[in-house]
Amino acid sequence: MFAVHLVLSFFSKLQEDPTKKVDRFMYAMHLHDDQLSDISARFQAEMKKGLSGESNAAAAVKMLPTHVHSTPDGSEKGQFLALDLGGSKFKVLQVKVREGTGVRGGGVEMEEKTYPIPEELLTGSGKELFDHVSESLNDFLHEKKISVEKKHPLAFTFSFPCEQSALNQGLLLNWSKNFRARGVQGKDVVQALRGAVNRTGGMDVEVLAMVNDTVATMMTCGFDDRYCEVGLIVGSGTNACYMEELHHIDLVEGDEGRMCVNTEWGAFGDDGALNDYITEFDREVDAASNNPGKQILEKMVSGMYLGELVRLVVLKMAKLGLLFEGQVSDALRTKGKITTAHVAAMEEYKNGLKNTRNILVDLDLSPTPDDCVAVQRVSTIVSFRSSNLVAAGLAAILTQIRQNRHLRTLRITVGVDGTVYKTHPRYANRLHKVVQLLIPERRQQQRSRSGHSSRTKLASQRRQVDETLSPLRLSGEQLLLVKKRMRGALEAGLKSKGPSAVKMLPSYVYQTPDGTEHGKYLALGLGGTNFRALLVDLKKGLLQNSRLNHKIYPTPVEIMQGSGEELFDHIAQCVGDFLDYMGMKSARLPAGLTFSFPCEQAGIDTGTLVSWTKGFKATDCEGHDVVGMLREAIKRRNEFDLDIVSVVNDAVGTMMSCAYEDPQCEIGLIAGTGTNQDDGAEREKKEEHAGIPKMCINTEWGGLGDDGSLDDIITHYDSEVDQNSLNPGKQRFEKLISGMYLGEVVRQVLLDLTRGGLLFRGQVTEALKTTGIFHTKYLSQIESDRLALLQVRSVLQQLGLDSTCDDSIIVKEVCGAVSHRAAQLSGAGVAAVVDKIRENRGLDHLDITVGVDGSLYKLHPHFSGVLQQTVNMLAPQCTVSLLPSEGGSGTGAALTAAVARKKLEK
Repeated sequence: MFAVHLVLSFFSKLQEDPTKKVDRFMYAMHLHDDQLSDISARFQAEMKKGLSGESNAAAAVKMLPTHVHSTPDGSEKGQFLALDLGGSKFKVLQVKVREGTGVRGGGVEMEEKTYPIPEELLTGSGKELFDHVSESLNDFLHEKKISVEKKHPLAFTFSFPCEQSALNQGLLLNWSKNFRARGVQGKDVVQALRGAVNRTGGMDVEVLAMVNDTVATMMTCGFDDRYCEVGLIVGSGTNACYMEELHHIDLVEGDEGRMCVNTEWGAFGDDGALNDYITEFDREVDAASNNPGKQILEKMVSGMYLGELVRLVVLKMAKLGLLFEGQVSDALRTKGKITTAHVAAMEEYKNGLKNTRNILVDLDLSPTPDDCVAVQRVSTIVSFRSSNLVAAGLAAILTQIRQNRHLRTLRITVGVDGTVYKTHPRYANRLHKVVQLLIPERRQQQRSRSGHSSRTKLASQRRQVDETLSPLRLSGEQLLLVKKRMRGALEAGLKSKGPSAVKMLPSYVYQTPDGTEHGKYLALGLGGTNFRALLVDLKKGLLQNSRLNHKIYPTPVEIMQGSGEELFDHIAQCVGDFLDYMGMKSARLPAGLTFSFPCEQAGIDTGTLVSWTKGFKATDCEGHDVVGMLREAIKRRNEFDLDIVSVVNDAVGTMMSCAYEDPQCEIGLIAGTGTNQDDGAEREKKEEHAGIPKMCINTEWGGLGDDGSLDDIITHYDSEVDQNSLNPGKQRFEKLISGMYLGEVVRQVLLDLTRGGLLFRGQVTEALKTTGIFHTKYLSQIESDRLALLQVRSVLQQLGLDSTCDDSIIVKEVCGAVSHRAAQLSGAGVAAVVDKIRENRGLDHLDITVGVDGSLYKLHPHFSGVLQQTVNMLAPQCTVSLLPSEGGSGTGAALTAAVARKKLEK
């Protein structure tokens, strides 16, 4: 009797406190802070395993590259179709994006329709499944009266693990979420969709991109919030993606920028990593699933399984007599009778207990009030564990991002979607709190300051920034001085004797094309890591098919740094291949060579190499005639013959190319990685060229300032760049204006501002201290009027810097100051040249065209405009037109050969 009394007393106490009864029974599902930290650390280790090329094959968490390199920046526009396949329903959408409305602009309009997927299609053939998708798309187009005659760009959201080698290609690794369609695994799902569209017929769509729902969520949220770089799904399934540094992703080539990684974290635990946290109920769910042993984390947290977990716990407690006085109904024994929607309803704040009772009654049970409280508690523990596990995974991702970017704090937005997250009354709040708990360093201290002290501080910061940038901002008087010094250097270089920083080298090009040139010419170009061969057909004043008839050949490093004989044999081999390709190997074509390395010329068809640059180190070339070396290589090959008529540099080639389009073009300008300028000034001051009225001069103006003539405008930032260069004290003008150096000047200024506490909260990263890390291409991106501060953020993220809005504004201002100065100085140089030509010809006014080539001129949003304005201001007696080179220096080389040959024929 005593023992029975104790047992009755024990059960009486449990009945008095039903929540404690459940807590004891479900203790294994309670995860403490230390356990969550441990799980988070395990997941981060799995992430690194998946990112590594050596361990990816064995990793449970696959970390799949998506080939999505950036989030929206607000400039997107147009109309698109979208398909969303990933659950029990299929969705078709038409999305309209208005230009310039992203990032809080609310400029997206959507029409959508949801189509059910018949149960038999989930396990039928893949062909039948994709035909259903295609037919649904066709129905949507007709219902919404969308033209089927017009080609429609389409994005495909496919929420299953895929291996992607491109944005519009994806091989299905395995099905999940009850999908088992045959014949699709290991196949390209985009190709399967295209095949279905072709079978349906009557539609013209182009599949531009395939992403999973997680990536789509991140991109959607990123359109509204520029800090969104993580996507999270907690719905029927679960997954997460994030923007990873490209150099951490071994599975793709490249190490600059970022790429979105699809973690496929639902598989976390497939290799046993969660075995000590898996309960008997998790094992039972897994065993009864379509994929036992797979997607372990997903089965612990996602909406497809939460209801089933609750059912199994309630069923066992009932069998043990802990619920419903031991009664078990057939409905309670039936898989799927408790859904995740039921779980959410049970936990509603006001109606939760009432909902719980109704659900249990529907299961043919007769619950007491304590039974309802207990079952509600079961539901809470199951859903709470789900949010805790998701928080642990999310904390690992955020920690990975913060560590890889070398940040103390991380400001970031997580885009979230999924029925569990959106419909469960407490899930989102719990998730947020646990993430904050697991990574408190993530939180940023944001203190609101107002009043006079704040305004004074901002004014002080503004003044200091202005003072820092002041030396980079040149006045009209300073630009006139630069023009005057350039003019003096040009004159000095034309003299036969005496040193000059600006060399004024003769090119032996005596005239520009006049349109009467005719015939077929071969243009050859070597100036970097590629060799280019181009066939130019001059007929009736037009360049016939010059863009089509060309081939580019890579120059291997071992050739660049081998012997000179090997290099020119390689060039001869490329020429032979091109002639073979064109079917012209038996013809002896006249050829022009663009050789963009410093050469001294004694004639139009000779060029003695002074020194190699750009990574070339081929032996026995410096001090030798490069045209002669090419002729010898062609002779050794004994397969074809060429008449090499001319050799020019890229600036001369640009002038000749533009002069063919505009007879007034007498100047060539290169504004790219390097800088140079050629002009057609008279050579009366060179004794050895007396009697020749005109000759194109290769100014080599990058040397201006090597004699100290620019010291008064050179800043300490420029001096730092010069001292860290390969040629200190040389090419001082080039280091102020060319693309090779502008990014480095910007980096020096940013370093100074950061050390002064005016940027990035005074935190200097190792990356920011690294020479060459700030590429000049970033200036073009940052200064784009359309992309504005979004590109600033993108660039700074690559440098491991988390910028505020004020930081981004200052960085853009720095880039603007440096590029504006470069364009102004280039304009001052051009003004000096055109004024010299005007005065030499005794003209009151000169109309002249400058042919321009180079990435800085062509890609930077403001460089060309500032250059033009400066020339207009400094040379008011000249009307100067800037003409971008379309044919390039290669075409110019062919034209130079044509002009030279025509002169010889006279």
